[in-house]
Amino acid sequence: MQTVMFSDTVFGPIHSRRLGSSLGINLSPRDGKICSFDCLYCEAGYNAQGPGTTGLPHRAEVAQLLEKRLQELRAEDHKLDVITFSGNGEPTLNPDFAGIIDDTLRLRDRYYPEVKVSVLTNSTMLHRPEVVDALRRVDNAILKLDSTIDSTIRTLDRPTSPAFNAARVIRQLSDFGPKAIIQTMITRGSHDGHSIDNSTDAEIDALIEAYKAIKPRSIMLYSLDRPTPETLLRRVPREELDSIATRITATTAIPVSVA
Repeated sequence: MQTVMFSDTVFGPIHSRRLGSSLGINLSPRDGKICSFDCLYCEAGYNAQGPGTTGLPHRAEVAQLLEKRLQELRAEDHKLDVITFSGNGEPTLNPDFAGIIDDTLRLRDRYYPEVKVSVLTNSTMLHRPEVVDALRRVDNAILKLDSTIDSTIRTLDRPTSPAFNAARVIRQLSDFGPKAIIQTMITRGSHDGHSIDNSTDAEIDALIEAYKAIKPRSIMLYSLDRPTPETLLRRVPREELDSIATRITATTAIPVSVA
């Protein structure tokens, strides 16, 4: 069953609970999903729905659509906080990703110089130098780290590459240092009879050690907000997230936001 969220390459602006008024850019197909994770909580659904028929948008197409939308918003004097790469899959899988970032920064500077450019990425393509260089050029490189325990990553995030592991991604994230914003989904429940809970003391202790090694400029903690493919996952209450955030900041001195 198709459950992709975005049927356009450039969409919105929409209100993001973490970023404000956000103009979205979807570098995945408009009618399918391509991702290097197959997360149980992904609002765009499982990868099994297939890649669709429209293919990945090309650099020239994205630039044309983005410029047209920015011109419209500027003419309407529309408030905009951020241009965000997200969509129906992992944006850094698009082979034109680095060039699209360059175009986006150029168009942002022309039409909305005060607006930030953000990329939501699952951190699976950090072995590609061109991806890393492009992420360093944006204002907000928001990099996923849901767990540092491989069995949890395999169960919750379900990376499609058997080579993906926590130790490697932590090393790669450490290269970003204060340029990075680390995004962590906290949830609990079960899948195929296996318990899932990355809010336990052991999970949070391990994440804290990773945050210390990475030294990001900030951390974003969040939990479920919309229906998920795995219906047995549950939202972690805000008061628990606040408690975890307080614990992280007290231990690491890194600011944590909660959504």
